Amino acid sequence: MSESYDAIIVGSGPNGLAAAVTLARAGLAVAVYERSAQFGGAAATAELTLPGYRHDVGSAVHPLALESWFFREFGLDRRVPFVVPEVSYAHPLDGGRAGLAWRDLSRAAEGLGVDGPAYERLMKPLVSHLRGVADFTGNALLRIPGDPLAAVFFGLRALEQGGPWWNTRFRDEVAPSMITGVSAHTILHQPSLAAGGAGLVLATYGHGRGWPIPVGGSQSIADAMIDDIRAHGGVLHAGVEVTSLDELPPARAVLLDTNPRTMIRLAGARMPSAYRRTLERFRYGGGVAKVDFALSEPVPWADPDVARSGTVHIGGTRAEIAAAENAVDRGQLPDAPYVLAAQPTLFDATRAPAGRHVLWAYTHVPAGSPADREEAVVRQIERFAPGFRDTVLASSSRTAVDIAAWNPNFPGGDISAGAPTLTQLLGRPVYSPDPWRTPMRGVYLCSSSASPGPGVHGLAGWQAALSVLRHEFGTRLRPGLAPRDDQLFTAAR
Repeated sequence: MSESYDAIIVGSGPNGLAAAVTLARAGLAVAVYERSAQFGGAAATAELTLPGYRHDVGSAVHPLALESWFFREFGLDRRVPFVVPEVSYAHPLDGGRAGLAWRDLSRAAEGLGVDGPAYERLMKPLVSHLRGVADFTGNALLRIPGDPLAAVFFGLRALEQGGPWWNTRFRDEVAPSMITGVSAHTILHQPSLAAGGAGLVLATYGHGRGWPIPVGGSQSIADAMIDDIRAHGGVLHAGVEVTSLDELPPARAVLLDTNPRTMIRLAGARMPSAYRRTLERFRYGGGVAKVDFALSEPVPWADPDVARSGTVHIGGTRAEIAAAENAVDRGQLPDAPYVLAAQPTLFDATRAPAGRHVLWAYTHVPAGSPADREEAVVRQIERFAPGFRDTVLASSSRTAVDIAAWNPNFPGGDISAGAPTLTQLLGRPVYSPDPWRTPMRGVYLCSSSASPGPGVHGLAGWQAALSVLRHEFGTRLRPGLAPRDDQLFTAAR
């Protein structure tokens, strides 16, 4: 590593790539180092089961792709073709019933019967202030919100859905089950303020812009950023594992798309002891076990309308999901787990041979669990889709241990790279209006372990890069990120 650069990024997940895009657009000499042979981190796509069946290795559906401040500036929806299902997510229940989160909030409410008006009153102020909610929750939470009314609406509703009174508004099972289905993405105790807030944010996106699916897989998102980095002079090195900051070429800034545990190891004696102690208190959350399926036909849901959605939350009622998630929180494996599933081939035929399908699914487990949960996942899907087992041509199952080995940013299989509790969202990884900057000269944290937290949004990398420009290069000018005409996907030309 004899070269020299203005800025080096270690790790090529969505946040690391967002940082590299921003700094390269600012005219800096940028290099990205990635330990894996494939760039993209959790936004990667590969053949995991059979030839011709392309599965998203990490994230699959992207609620933040259309409303992330970084992706809006980057023009992601003009670079990558997305399909936005008319139903953002579905929540099947026993007896062939299902809650459907239509993008049209009124239509979703109409399907909820007696709880429809209450659900619409809950969500309408948030959907009406979608941009304000997106910018408030997608920024460092110690900053003054740009839309204070959105923050008030959101805060009051998060308190409601994050406390023991979360059922007060509702009389039936479907609407509250739908909210808990999205809240359970967090792998947190149910109910809790952070889980309730996250669920409301995801539901707001679902009724506002929808939950988009990138054509070709999540790798398309990473590839769009990689193409832009290279187009502006940046270089990317795959298959290079950095074990110490001292191994890197000279650079004025180093941005780490890693978790704090890895940053401590890379920095060694360079890290001040007080900052090290703070990072050592950073807590990691529960893990996931993931199963990918190659299918002979679509999932045979008992309620056919579930197939209108790209994402399905499986686990039954609010009480059942809460029991399963709280068992994981206690370090136990639930017999009837919550399962998050995505069906991209219903909307994107490029992912499998003609007439065939892929199904992406994961379930929550205690951190570091070696348990293979494929059979538990199949049983839960069969509960709401009788005959599913007969459609499975092949499968690939990974434990939480496997997930951690694949991506060291996810210790114990924690795909959030740090528990997204309220305290760790306010101070991620430290309490500061500029949490990306470390006390080490020129060293920044740009991963999901930094504000604003988990998700494929690029915001942590973008904000870290803007901090680098302010502190290391003396400019507050924000580089333009909009695509050139030759970077737009064909259908948009």
